[in-house]
Amino acid sequence: MNSAELLNILSHHHGQERGIHVDRLSLITGLPPRSLRLLISQLRTEGTAICGKPETGYFIAETPQELDEFCIKYLEARALHSLMLSSRLRKIPLPVLAGQLFINQA
Repeated sequence: MNSAELLNILSHHHGQERGIHVDRLSLITGLPPRSLRLLISQLRTEGTAICGKPETGYFIAETPQELDEFCIKYLEARALHSLMLSSRLRKIPLPVLAGQLFINQA
């Protein structure tokens, strides 16, 4: 199973109401959930708008609202949580850490 084959399966799951849970995907593909998550991450990195929520499973965003909700509630919230942990462990205020990240990317 490669990312193109997984994308073919997910192409039948547009919109959150047609989401598919990782356990079901695992049965269909024969891949363990961890391998599926890695392939989904690869597809997302390539720009495929695959969303996922515990209550709906994985789906391809059908509307801009679905994509925004996923990005804000899951991706950005997780990223901010990780940055907050990094700032506390390093004893650097989050705004300072965020500023350092911005400067380092320039």
